[in-house]
Amino acid sequence: MKHQTLDQLHAVASIEPSAPAAEMTRSQRIERWAELLEQNPERCLGAFAGTEHLHPESRAMVRGEGSAIAVAFEDPVLRASGLKNDTYGEAKRFFELSDWQLHDIVCDCHVGATMRARWAATRVRATTGGNKFFAWLRQRIMS
Repeated sequence: MKHQTLDQLHAVASIEPSAPAAEMTRSQRIERWAELLEQNPERCLGAFAGTEHLHPESRAMVRGEGSAIAVAFEDPVLRASGLKNDTYGEAKRFFELSDWQLHDIVCDCHVGATMRARWAATRVRATTGGNKFFAWLRQRIMS
């Protein structure tokens, strides 16, 4: 096999940078996020202040360096699967979470200004289990 530079290959072939990523299910995306957080369980993450009190349009734009959402956005696999940025609204869309589910993961009212990644991973995983009736009921009461 002869070694060629990328420029040499472009002269003789059309080169695709990578194959399209296989579509991940909601559960796979959430599990991947939890696993990323668990890779450094003692990492100190920034929490968002009072997400439940923000106007929905403002809440959707909230972001923070070093947040649990930023950890997800750092991952090339999740970005290739469609995670566009590290805002609250994008995480809500991409992970298919309700405001209350995402609030439970990222809001400071549960942990203060910072949280451990291990805690956030537990909260991320909690979005796939539990009693769906109570989640539905809470969503109706709080809306």
